[in-house]
Amino acid sequence: MTVRTKQEEVSRTSLELLYHISRELTSALDLRTVLQRVLLLSMKNVGAQNGSIIILDDNGEPVESTLIVGDRIIEHTTPQLQVIIEHGLAGWVLKNNQAALLLDTAQDERWLPRQGDEQTKSGSKSAVSVPVVSRDRLIGVLTLVHPTPGFFNPDHLALIQAIADQAGIAMLNARLYAESQRQARVMTAVAESAAAITTTLDLDEVLQRILQQVTLALQVEAVSLALIDPQDNSLRFMASTNQVAPGMSGLRLGSDEGIAGWVIREGYGVIIPDTTIDARFRPEFDRQIGFLTRAVVCAPITARGKVIGVLEAINPSQGSFEPDSLQMLTEVGNLAGAIIQNAQLFEQLQTAHQRYHELFEDNIDPILITNWQGNIIEANQQAVLILEADKESLLGKGIGHLHTIQIDQDGEIFGRLASSETVSYESTIQTLQGHSVPVQMVVRRVKVDGSEYIQWIFRDIRERKSLDKLRNDLISMIYHDLRSPLANIVSSLDVIDAMLPDDSDPSFHSLLNIALRSVERIQRLTNSLLDLSRLESGQPVVNMFPTPPFILARDAVEAVLPVAETKNQSLLSKVPTAMPHIQVDADMIRRVLVNLLENAVKFTPPGGHIEVGASLQEDWVRLWVQDDGPGIPEADQNRIFNKFTRLNHENGPQGLGMGLAYCRLAVEGHGGRIWVESQPGAGSKFCFVLPMAKIKE
Repeated sequence: MTVRTKQEEVSRTSLELLYHISRELTSALDLRTVLQRVLLLSMKNVGAQNGSIIILDDNGEPVESTLIVGDRIIEHTTPQLQVIIEHGLAGWVLKNNQAALLLDTAQDERWLPRQGDEQTKSGSKSAVSVPVVSRDRLIGVLTLVHPTPGFFNPDHLALIQAIADQAGIAMLNARLYAESQRQARVMTAVAESAAAITTTLDLDEVLQRILQQVTLALQVEAVSLALIDPQDNSLRFMASTNQVAPGMSGLRLGSDEGIAGWVIREGYGVIIPDTTIDARFRPEFDRQIGFLTRAVVCAPITARGKVIGVLEAINPSQGSFEPDSLQMLTEVGNLAGAIIQNAQLFEQLQTAHQRYHELFEDNIDPILITNWQGNIIEANQQAVLILEADKESLLGKGIGHLHTIQIDQDGEIFGRLASSETVSYESTIQTLQGHSVPVQMVVRRVKVDGSEYIQWIFRDIRERKSLDKLRNDLISMIYHDLRSPLANIVSSLDVIDAMLPDDSDPSFHSLLNIALRSVERIQRLTNSLLDLSRLESGQPVVNMFPTPPFILARDAVEAVLPVAETKNQSLLSKVPTAMPHIQVDADMIRRVLVNLLENAVKFTPPGGHIEVGASLQEDWVRLWVQDDGPGIPEADQNRIFNKFTRLNHENGPQGLGMGLAYCRLAVEGHGGRIWVESQPGAGSKFCFVLPMAKIKE
């Protein structure tokens, strides 16, 4: 046979081989099947004893492989493939995208010695390795080995390269098909998980459904779920499948401990095919719960771009995790994060709603809730009792059926409520049995389940009203019973003063003056009590005439000066004589100034300074009394003008709490306003404004 005839026969044999390989490959789409067929045909036709094919993804990472040693097919693990690619002959071929022929592997540094090489021999072999390229994309590497050095030659290299080129498109299609199948499995698992875990907002049930779906999708021995506790940033295992020891639920770990801590810190998941060789795994955790973890895949649970926990799938039933396990678990983690957070918020809302309902029902005050149209939508037990009704008869009624809001105040009240103010006023409610109950209404805007309503709290003030009536009756009795005796005393003192001779002992006149001032003070008090009752009942001030402020201030100072001198206090009037007149009842405003001065004398220490002043303020005259007393806290500055209010000054003077109440009603009765400017330890300045008199020319 001639050389040419032999070459033609070799070419025909090669073509038949490539055709046969093409037919074999077109009948299968499963990636592992395609790889095994390519490798077996290649080994058979060149006489190789061992062989391997490694397939890469688009990022150059190994995704699948087939290894045949003799007649045995051996499973590669991803870490093993990574070592081969980084340090072995296949890695060199991939990096250089170039075929390699090794006549003696022992003499070539590109060869990575195997653990199967016998220690007593050199391990010399013959190897050939070629890149697998399809559509200008490097998709893998094919390597064949024979135990005899020099067995392979350039013809073998060319044939193997031809086989790789012929099989490249089939392997790429199979890889893409496998990826699409994996993606479909992931999407199916995620869709089924979504359908299962979105049907409830109960947190415990949500967690259990997540675990069940992961168990079904990955076919693993156990699944656990842990969430980060925001209070101490620890990792708390919230749920686990029944196969895991019961002690796992509720267990806490530091957020930087173990594989779960690593995932939280890095923000992405990981597959650990063998926990015994991974430093991130903590075996003491297994010992603590009485469980053996051989392999684990762990993925973060994320919500709104933040890691809130981890999902762990442990010990796959097939011995190793599929490449798509991490992707599937990561997708479920992304889905679970939003659902878990929603369930937590729902649980918090339910707890808050229950707490609000308990506080609402158990409140000692009667409370009604209405919409902004005033229709009652909720009533607590105390409201039902005081309104003498059952809840069903109250719901839907308008708040106006129970009490009356003054027409001129209605718009103002609702306007203040809209700006989140709390409104308080006195009113009378009508029970459904026809009884009237005086109440103090406290009204404010509230939010319930995200909607805005109005809360009406009405406090029964029948006892207070009865006490006020008793006090008013007592005051009226005192006034009427004292009026005549006081007049008689004043008349008698005037007669005695007139009967004393001019050369009588001056001490007699001094005693008479003291008695007259005391009686005048009692008369001022009784007149103030009478005016207080009249002003509270709404009677207007009628005896108003133009009056100079200077005269009122001078008379008030003269009335109080003797008491101030006994405490060595300076009492001055700095009211200008040219100050415009004010339109007032002179006796009432004089008593206002006297009350303020007496308070100043009472609370100013011996040797202190008190003054009365005045100034113009547009169409108003502003008068004030300033002292060196202990001052008044800001919290008390409004309430001191209420009846019977007394501040608790330690070892300080006490009174009935009527003087400032009279001052307020008297000033407001003239159309003015009164207030106090004070700070603790810095004295007080009581100010009030009154309208200037309009004098006709």
